[in-house]
Amino acid sequence: MHYPASELVIDPVLVRKYHASGPRYTSYPTADRFVEAFGETELRQWLAKRNIGALSQPLSLCVHLPFRENIRDHARSAQYIKYLERELALLGPLLEGERALGRMHWGRGASAFLARDEMSALASAVERTFERKRHLEYSIEIDPRSAEPGRMAFLASLGFNRACLGVQSEEPLARVVAEARAAGFRSVNCDLIYGLPRQTLDSFNCTLDKVLALDPDRIALYDHAHQPKACRPQRRSIAAELPAPELRLQLMTLAIGRLTRAGYLYIGPDHFARPHDELAAAQTLGQLQRGFQGYSTHCGDLVGIGVSALGQIGPTYYQNAKSLDDYYAALDAGRLPVARGIELTQDDLVRRAVIQALTCHFRVSIESIELAHLIEFKQHFAQELKDLRRLAADGLVELEPEWIVVTPKGRLLVRTLCMVFDRYLRQREARASYSKVI
Repeated sequence: MHYPASELVIDPVLVRKYHASGPRYTSYPTADRFVEAFGETELRQWLAKRNIGALSQPLSLCVHLPFRENIRDHARSAQYIKYLERELALLGPLLEGERALGRMHWGRGASAFLARDEMSALASAVERTFERKRHLEYSIEIDPRSAEPGRMAFLASLGFNRACLGVQSEEPLARVVAEARAAGFRSVNCDLIYGLPRQTLDSFNCTLDKVLALDPDRIALYDHAHQPKACRPQRRSIAAELPAPELRLQLMTLAIGRLTRAGYLYIGPDHFARPHDELAAAQTLGQLQRGFQGYSTHCGDLVGIGVSALGQIGPTYYQNAKSLDDYYAALDAGRLPVARGIELTQDDLVRRAVIQALTCHFRVSIESIELAHLIEFKQHFAQELKDLRRLAADGLVELEPEWIVVTPKGRLLVRTLCMVFDRYLRQREARASYSKVI
């Protein structure tokens, strides 16, 4: 059976039944499977292998900025920029041969925390380390409340052309969107969150009115994860102010209904895009990718810099030190600040391919997986196919001789289907550390 890529059906009964915790699958294996046995030595070895046989992958760069609030003490940010420059200086000699950068992403702390001269210094350090491709995608996360007039034009002068805006307050959002488009940004995206403290259907509907009026190119719709121990700003809220589960379902249903009626296509978990957007085109062509930064049209190696940054080189993932003290100490010692990582096994690679196909295209070609990974699919995944039959009985998936097809009713719950193929998750019963699957 073939379904249009964006077709989506919300079945409240199924949503309630399968509303469990699970990974977002921006990687497989997920980051909680990384081990400390993978460190700087292993990363250096895999960086050296990038150009063996002249088959190096395109490069992406993600800059992690840990600071979430706009503070006045720029001694801290200046220090952090210096250490980012040190990390880039260590990486530069390891990126022999092809080092053209096809995609770069800066986290939200950049716009909220860094002064303009600091951002210019960081951009210059990147330019010294990498070569720019002609059609480079420069994206940056922005809290509109911290984007003073003229900020978007300044970012455009640094080469940024895609803005990811958090919807915190609608008033500055409209101004920032207008300034971004006037400055030549080719894409403006908005992040929407439902399930916030004291959020109601009426208040969320008003937020949707204002966001849709701005006509962003992409919209990410996230369920609020209340983790006051890990997120300091959430400590001001109390659990009693959070919407009840049934209201959260109504908020999600309201948002999805309004977005799809407004012409947005459902790309996959949490993500919607206009039909003209690159993500929609890539999904139609079977070229959509999903990684640590979510959906993209760019595959290849990812270099992550900064505290707790994530990266992917060949069949490996790595993560930098999670604390500033550990991050600084490693660089002071002349070491790459890698804290942990993982080298994927053959089984990891085949399961990653299946999960990528489910999350990006809502269908798995059994023959393609067999040819690419030299396995007999139905034998390798005998238990998984048995488990899928129970989900097929509920209408989430259709099992065909040569295809596994996610139905429109199953697309909202595709992470549930991915969990069936997660060998590590199958070995562990506890899922408390994960977010809900929708």
